[in-house]
Amino acid sequence: MADNNHGSTVHVSDNNNKWKMPLLVFFKDARKVLKLDSIGKELLGIAFPAALAVAADPIASLIDTAFIGHLGPVELAAAGISITLFNQASRITIFPLVSVTTSFVAEEDTLQKITDIEKGLPIKENNDNNNNGDDESDTVDKDSDKNIKTNTPKPSSMATSSKNKKTKKKQIASASTALIFGTILGLLQASILIFAAKPLLLAMGAKQGSAMLILAEKYLKLRALGAPAVLLALAMQAIFRGFKDTKTPLYVIVLGYALNVGLDPILIFYCKFGLKGAAMAHVISQYLMALALLLILMKKVDLLPPSIKDLQIFRFLKNGGLLLARVIAVTFCVTFAASLAARLGTITMAAFQTCQQVWMTSSLLSDGLAVAIQAILACSFAEKDYEKAKAAAVRVLQMSFVMGVGLSLVVGIGLHFGAGVFSQTLSVLHLIKIGLPFVAATQPINAIAFVFDGVNYGASDFTYAATSLVIVSIVSIGIEFVMCKMKGFLGIWIALTIYMALRMLAGFWRMGTGTGPWHFLKE
Repeated sequence: MADNNHGSTVHVSDNNNKWKMPLLVFFKDARKVLKLDSIGKELLGIAFPAALAVAADPIASLIDTAFIGHLGPVELAAAGISITLFNQASRITIFPLVSVTTSFVAEEDTLQKITDIEKGLPIKENNDNNNNGDDESDTVDKDSDKNIKTNTPKPSSMATSSKNKKTKKKQIASASTALIFGTILGLLQASILIFAAKPLLLAMGAKQGSAMLILAEKYLKLRALGAPAVLLALAMQAIFRGFKDTKTPLYVIVLGYALNVGLDPILIFYCKFGLKGAAMAHVISQYLMALALLLILMKKVDLLPPSIKDLQIFRFLKNGGLLLARVIAVTFCVTFAASLAARLGTITMAAFQTCQQVWMTSSLLSDGLAVAIQAILACSFAEKDYEKAKAAAVRVLQMSFVMGVGLSLVVGIGLHFGAGVFSQTLSVLHLIKIGLPFVAATQPINAIAFVFDGVNYGASDFTYAATSLVIVSIVSIGIEFVMCKMKGFLGIWIALTIYMALRMLAGFWRMGTGTGPWHFLKE
């Protein structure tokens, strides 16, 4: 009888596991959200420098916008539509590459370390003069992989590793592949934006023969010259992130954009280049950043693989292709909103540009957490350390919510009192105040949605990430069109709020149902 009851119990348990939806996992250990334990320190150690690096470009764009705003509303609108087009084109060309590069480099580096340890070989560490990569990547080994601990090389091996650390370079095929794709895509983007600038701007809503179109075309063509540098720099940032070294790119980026900001007033006002001066400042700084990152990376990684066969061309194409479909859908959704604003007139576009820049600048701070969780999850899944994967994913989502609430307050107060920095035109300021509640209130939603991207990429769940966002974007585009017709500028921001909410819900659904790579949550 006891045996029969036991068998019945097992059957019921298995059936429950089959239909179990682990939604409560998101509230697990919520009281520890701000605790600096091993997971908290590792997340923040990677996330904080990454967040500053990610935010540097939009912050520089904000400063550009402030300088350009003093030239007049037409110049501000022209820069707005051009920057939107350039940024969305960059997202289409580089975002899939950056996303897969970080995951692939982290996975390849982790598996290489495990293989070296199993063979009793010295571990190749990142040769970082500031010890950025060494300290951070060691955290995973110390805190999560007990199997690796038991196979730690003998002291003599570790000593050899220490002696040879400065002379050995990593062989990471993913890094070499990423640079090849970055170069090709950069040249392709520059060519398209230069030769098709006018029709693209017209498609964005600029009026034929208008002053805004003339200025926007000149600005976009100059800015496009920097596309190869932009894409190469982003690809190299992704490689460093895969090594969990987010400090090195930060130093280079901060110096580069400091130069950009310093050149702005000189080229715009002193040299009297106006809008063209802003584009020139951006291009110069981008090429210097790309060069600096390349020189540093060459000291860490042997960028020439042993043979062409070692390059991961098809793996990049497969997963990058999935994310390309995703980013095209998302980009079209955001770009369509900008084009709707442009069709409502110069004043509306100028206000939308300011609101969008603030919206994305603050929201992109959460990308630091997304970068951190992507690298950590890629390593954890490679090591099959599912407990750490679950704990890290839950913790980072809770942290993103807290961050979003804080950003709501900062953005709301800052834009309310600081709108005059971007424009002195009363009609523009009036529309900015209308968009303010949406820009501020959506910060927690945006933060969680962006972090879920990092969670999906870290788990190599590229198919779901692509499919879900394509569906969300298609639905949102229809909502944008209808709401714009009904409510104009206000309707656009209502639609963008719905869009970000749907993105967030798509992330909750995957983990909350314990499907795909998260099947272990049901166990």
